[in-house]
Amino acid sequence: MGRPQVVRVGNNISTPLILNTGAPQGCVLSPLLFTHDCVAMHASNSIIKFADDTTVVGLITNNDETAYREEVRALGVWCQENNRTLNINKTKEMIVDFRKQQREHPPIHIDGTVVEKVESFKFLGVHITDKLKWSTHTDSAVKKAQQRLFNLRRLKKCVLSPKTLRYTIESILSGCITAHNLKALQRVVRSAQRITGGKLPSLQDTYTTRCYRKAIKIIKDNNQPSHCLLTPLSSRRRGTTRDSFEGMKVMQLEYEAYIPMAESELRKIYTDIRARWPTVRHICVHHRLGVVPVTEASVIIGISSPHRGDSLEAVQYCIDTLKATVPIWKKEVYEADESCWKENKECQWTCQS
Repeated sequence: MGRPQVVRVGNNISTPLILNTGAPQGCVLSPLLFTHDCVAMHASNSIIKFADDTTVVGLITNNDETAYREEVRALGVWCQENNRTLNINKTKEMIVDFRKQQREHPPIHIDGTVVEKVESFKFLGVHITDKLKWSTHTDSAVKKAQQRLFNLRRLKKCVLSPKTLRYTIESILSGCITAHNLKALQRVVRSAQRITGGKLPSLQDTYTTRCYRKAIKIIKDNNQPSHCLLTPLSSRRRGTTRDSFEGMKVMQLEYEAYIPMAESELRKIYTDIRARWPTVRHICVHHRLGVVPVTEASVIIGISSPHRGDSLEAVQYCIDTLKATVPIWKKEVYEADESCWKENKECQWTCQS
């Protein structure tokens, strides 16, 4: 916006013109406007485009890098033909190789310049390593969150509400919920709680909320690649928190679980499903723990198979068996400051009177 623009054809350059319309820096429409016809030549490669970033991903089999190297060369040629310039200084190559006997990979050249090989790089805000480990990304998030603690202390002096203050730290933590270095992240949460004077959601609750929201978006988006992996139950059987029980208004549910045993029982259910329905390809089960408000789902089950009938039957079996065998406890909290621990009628692992 407001930048002088010129058009170059061969050695001829037009006079500058100030344009007030166009694609701003970092616009997600940039690939559509400028690189829509830049596509992969080989089935083993893919080109990922976002804003002004372009990533070439190649699958190399039997040590044959021909298709991958041709893809890189073709990208350079496309840029030249379309008056685009690759910034070689910002171009990096990362090789993911888990073979026991690794071999030396010749460097990639673009316009006669060697492309730098790296062990990790930041891709759309996520630090990816050649070992596919989360440590680098988590360590970066912890460092960034610790820096935000200083800002929290300064903002607190401005007498901002705890709710406003917590948003400055939640945005960092929610982008890095992994099994690596959870203790360090939790220490940041405790420090932030002391500064803000208000309770922050646990990392598990934040992770659960984001998974739930993401699953809903996938279900609603028919063009999402993972859409076929999730099959919602019909509305009359959907596992959402009811808002009343025997005349009392239910405010929320609270779930607790003995996680090691629960995970063990879930793995048994997965084994049974694959034995009963051999065509099942993928199984995903997520049960929320902690507080679940009314009308929100407590359990999300996704099962894929070539035939819809098998996956639907497997989902029904999964939810019924989960209720009967997995040690998860539920407490209903009512409007009149009352609460009651409940058990599923299908439950087999508790004592029945």
